[in-house]
Amino acid sequence: MRPELPATECDNHLSARNEDPLIDGLHWVIRQAIRLLAVLMVAVILWCVADVVLVLYEKLSEPPVMLLELNDIFVVFAAFLAVLIAIEIFANITLYLRDDVIHVKLVLATALMAIARKVIVLDLSVLEPSYLYAIGVIVLALGITYWLVSLKSE
Repeated sequence: MRPELPATECDNHLSARNEDPLIDGLHWVIRQAIRLLAVLMVAVILWCVADVVLVLYEKLSEPPVMLLELNDIFVVFAAFLAVLIAIEIFANITLYLRDDVIHVKLVLATALMAIARKVIVLDLSVLEPSYLYAIGVIVLALGITYWLVSLKSE
């Protein structure tokens, strides 16, 4: 049996007391799953940070020592951006526990960061123009959508 929540903790759609005990119990299970996802995401973030340290160490210890080539810089940037995206996903996960926040804006910001990471590490010498056009359309669509959502929330 789960403990009763004080009224102050019943202010979002997942924790609100429901007359149906089944729905009430399912809300509790979902909230616990979200909490577990948040804990797992922190573990992933720490793992990604360790990966950044490892990648940086490997790239700096290869000859020529303490120098990064252009491709190495992109690999390091990709590792850094993966951490930042993981942090944004963690923020998304924790926001699902709240009802007073518009989730769409943060999800769009995360998508923009993910596509920006992709753009930063693209190898333009091996890509077809149609792929680049498609990425451009995605960036434009996400940017416009984020802007419109930002206008709406102001």
